[in-house]
Amino acid sequence: MSEPLIALRSVHKAFTVGEREVRVLDDVTLSVERGSFVAIVGASGSGKSTLLNLITGVDRPSAGEVWVAGTPLHALDEQRLAIWRGAHVGVVFQFFQLLPALSLLQNVVLPMDFLARLPAAARRARAEALLARVGLERHGDQLPGTVSGGQQQRAAIARALANDPPLLVADEPTGNLDSRTAAEVLTILDEVRGPERTIVMVTHDLDVAARADRIVRVVDGRIATEAEPAGQPAGPTRA
Repeated sequence: MSEPLIALRSVHKAFTVGEREVRVLDDVTLSVERGSFVAIVGASGSGKSTLLNLITGVDRPSAGEVWVAGTPLHALDEQRLAIWRGAHVGVVFQFFQLLPALSLLQNVVLPMDFLARLPAAARRARAEALLARVGLERHGDQLPGTVSGGQQQRAAIARALANDPPLLVADEPTGNLDSRTAAEVLTILDEVRGPERTIVMVTHDLDVAARADRIVRVVDGRIATEAEPAGQPAGPTRA
């Protein structure tokens, strides 16, 4: 079997607040297979967002190892982490985070300009294809503020896919959407994953989490339990 895309090994994360140490993650070991759709759930303050930051290289562990796509993130300096993120991770945020002065098309082109992997002449065509993939082929010239929240989130997914990353991370991607639009966004996320693209989604909504293949529950900084999505038989704990 191939190596997992994500492997956390005995990870601890603590922050210093005043004179005391606050432990956020405590001895977390977790593997995520390539091509899977994983939901991380937990209450506010449980550590799920910190876990996501470690997986994306936004933060580094206090102890332990974080491996993603064969790269030891715990061993990289900030400059190398930034370069790695641009090539390997796409992020979808709850509040879209599109640049308001740029059109939807320009927002999708921007990550390609930063990484400069594609020739400049090819970037617009790829951005147009990605917008078409999420049903926005007629909206590329519009500014984010002129389209609906659901359309903005679709554009954000297209932007996250711009550099064809193996890992797509979604942080509460439906938290700012109505139920019908949320279902549409989740369908798109499911459609864009594949053998070479893994989806990791953080959510507090168990109905949203049920759309994933696998649910990882974080409680007080630990992987407490795992569960199969609704409608599937329970499996063994895999943490």
